[in-house]
Amino acid sequence: MVKDSARVKIIVVEDEILLANDIANRLRDNNYTITGIAASADNAMNLLSENPDVDIILIDIVLKGEHDGIELARMINESYDIPFLFLTSHSDDYLIERAKSVKPYAYLLKPFNDRQVCIAIELALKNFSNKTPEKDHLGKHEFSTNQNQVLQIKDSLFLKKNHYFERVPLQEILFLEADSNYCSVYTKTERFMYSVGLNKIEAQLPVDRFLRTHRSYVVNINSVKGFSGNMLYVGEMKVPVSKAHKEDVFKLFPTI
Repeated sequence: MVKDSARVKIIVVEDEILLANDIANRLRDNNYTITGIAASADNAMNLLSENPDVDIILIDIVLKGEHDGIELARMINESYDIPFLFLTSHSDDYLIERAKSVKPYAYLLKPFNDRQVCIAIELALKNFSNKTPEKDHLGKHEFSTNQNQVLQIKDSLFLKKNHYFERVPLQEILFLEADSNYCSVYTKTERFMYSVGLNKIEAQLPVDRFLRTHRSYVVNINSVKGFSGNMLYVGEMKVPVSKAHKEDVFKLFPTI
């Protein structure tokens, strides 16, 4: 069972209440947390002011009220650094050009199934992590099992597990270990294993907090409890330090 704190938090902005509840239920079934449902742009901004730590927002382009979904997205861009994707059943050229102007990170075309909504969220998180808004409104996207398994967004890694992302604060990560063509991410409570190289995941990590100690290990500097010889104590485990990395590692731990 996924801890509530690890679930990706979502706000759904949709003025058709039956559809909004259907989307929310689909997302809950796929291990996402619904922070709230908003029927208008004003409701959505109020929800955001109360929950600024939300991870992603699903916005229907056509909303009743003074502001439509595109205008809401513009307000979000001005006040928050949060990814959003557009829900739409419309392919009107003018509407789509307006939508492009606010740089959404994905589109979800109605009607959709569970797999499609999960792919759209995955794409939006990936594009937000890479700072590349989605340009293809009608494009179809699929992901192989090796894609988008680790995303660094703000102060967390979004780690792929089964068919959904879990959010793990950087401070919860102990170390990464390479084993042949696999890489394991050890957190304080769990181990995530991926069929990708250590270098690919290391590239997602802030260099001021994570350090290579060995060709097979990258360590969270703040998780090191101590050292003995060429071993670091990280959490309840030991991580080796190779000769090639010894100088860089141990200068962080000056001795008296």
